[in-house]
Amino acid sequence: MLEKINNLLLEVEEFAAQSKEQVEEYRIKWLSKKGQITSLFDDFKTVAPEVKREMGQKLNELRNKAQDKINELKEKFEKSSDKDASKDIDLTIPSDPAIQTGSRHPLSLVKNQIIDVFARIGFTVSDGREIEDDWHNFTALNTPENHPARDMQDTFYVQLNPEMVLRTQTSSVQVHIMENQKPPIRTISPGRVYRNEAISARAHCQFHQVEGLYIDEKVSFADLKQTLNFFAKELFGTDTRIRMRPSYFPFTEPSAEVDISCTICKGEGCNVCKYTGWVEILGCGMVDPQVLDNCGIDSKKYSGFAFGMGIERIAMLKYRVKDLRLFFENDVRFLNQFAGE
Repeated sequence: MLEKINNLLLEVEEFAAQSKEQVEEYRIKWLSKKGQITSLFDDFKTVAPEVKREMGQKLNELRNKAQDKINELKEKFEKSSDKDASKDIDLTIPSDPAIQTGSRHPLSLVKNQIIDVFARIGFTVSDGREIEDDWHNFTALNTPENHPARDMQDTFYVQLNPEMVLRTQTSSVQVHIMENQKPPIRTISPGRVYRNEAISARAHCQFHQVEGLYIDEKVSFADLKQTLNFFAKELFGTDTRIRMRPSYFPFTEPSAEVDISCTICKGEGCNVCKYTGWVEILGCGMVDPQVLDNCGIDSKKYSGFAFGMGIERIAMLKYRVKDLRLFFENDVRFLNQFAGE
């Protein structure tokens, strides 16, 4: 019996299958209920007690080696089969026409267009957190506690920590930039912001902004105007004109609101521009020296400008969308209209 075990061990070690079928054939030969190894275990019952220990170890070794050899060869042929199957795939075959392709969301389209325009004149993109502390969202931007300007923005406060808020503007990102980077600074900060407002066709409790910041020596209001004029013509067309109206923002002085000539009526007057020929698109101004000082930048050496716009407002103008809520409802009928963009 020992000789038979040794012969089978040698056969198992030297076995090399040519196919999966051959592997299965030898599995049956060795390990099935009527296989050679199973038969040897039946014969083991009659072995003399003095050699039973040695014989049992040999039998277990034979069974384990046979099982390992079968598993190894099976895995080899399965991998080979997977590779052959992948070679048969024709990647040039058109997809199933029943499967509809998706499209980018209109807000993503407009955001990327805005980023592209400013990237061409040297602005980098800065991202920041959506849950912000009071200092970066308000105080550093000239709106300390009890300042009346805080009433301009209805804020969501974090319940467990009243010093933390859902950011009301991406200007908070610019504060981080100014605290950690030396001028010159030329960056835009796109992102989602939150304000506790009633949801309607023209307002929402969440929306998206792109805010820009440029700080260097001898930056002037003329630089701001030229930058925004370039942006308007690149995004809305070369015939687009801008006008700037005096306004108030706590972190810029002087401040202005920027209108563009209505892209629908070409400035002649329609219901979109309320028959004025102009549509407001953003706010801007020269960075208040106190804000620069708050962020550790020498306001006597450096000056800068900032601007901010709502992406929804721009998208509504570009695509003539009359209800802001459509951007958040994920209605496939609405989104499919942008499949070719």
